[in-house]
Amino acid sequence: MVLDSDNREDDENTDQYFMEQAFKLAQQAEQNNEIPVGAVVVYQGKIIGEGFNKSIMLNDPSAHAEMLAIRQAGKYLNNYRLLDCTLYVTLEPCPMCAGLLVHSRIKRLVYASPDLKTGAAGSTFNLVCNEQLNHQVLVTGGILKIQCSQLLSTFFKRRRAEKKATKKINKYS
Repeated sequence: MVLDSDNREDDENTDQYFMEQAFKLAQQAEQNNEIPVGAVVVYQGKIIGEGFNKSIMLNDPSAHAEMLAIRQAGKYLNNYRLLDCTLYVTLEPCPMCAGLLVHSRIKRLVYASPDLKTGAAGSTFNLVCNEQLNHQVLVTGGILKIQCSQLLSTFFKRRRAEKKATKKINKYS
């Protein structure tokens, strides 16, 4: 599909706005000592689902930001199929979440930072665009990449320092 320059600018502004909302949720995750990832599901220009990582808080390995946002959106639409919805997420989805995107029929994925270790939307795997599956997702990456990458880097740097300090304390106890 070809967009004229005016529409492309509107799309970029829309993507920027909704990614900023996801980023605010990622900051909430970080404040709760969770991996700082946030996600929103948008339908017809309105956020209908949102979430941030809560795996530690809920003792639930599936409580990723995408999972929580998609669950909320499904309840809002009263349908597990999220046709014509866009998911905005601050980190490229893992294989579990990518499978969820395919199964829920999310139309479009917009992510900020690639995940070079477990990303399943083109970085390491490409589950969301796999032609062997019954649905493919349109993907846009790199929206607010610098801010989201910095938040993740700072978080993991702090976590490594905390772990090192704990080891040091335990060594001398």
